[in-house]
Amino acid sequence: QVQLVESGGGLVQAGGSLRLSCAASRGTLSKYNMGWFRQAPGREREFVAVMDWSGGRIYYAASVKGRFTISGDNAKNTVDLQMNSLNAEDTAVYYCNAGPTITPPIESGTFWGQGTQVTVSS
Repeated sequence: QVQLVESGGGLVQAGGSLRLSCAASRGTLSKYNMGWFRQAPGREREFVAVMDWSGGRIYYAASVKGRFTISGDNAKNTVDLQMNSLNAEDTAVYYCNAGPTITPPIESGTFWGQGTQVTVSS
């Protein structure tokens, strides 16, 4: 099993950047495909980005492709999400997820973090 802890959320102006980080308080992230999902108020949780450690495969939702970058650090046992050119539609709670599928359609895995709020002001 793995326990996930997100950090790095906050309030940012439109056009700004934030970097989210997912750390494992227990377990090893490199044993799992890793992903980020988000949930905006009144909406279902949706896929944002997913990566694997061995094959170098990475997929992004169309809405974030070219603006967001997912990356993993094996030594630090963390997975980050760099978010640039943020807009109001990116406002959501962002969740780290261990074990998602790596090919579309992306389905979430078993383990979730508690989430971190990202709010983009327009």
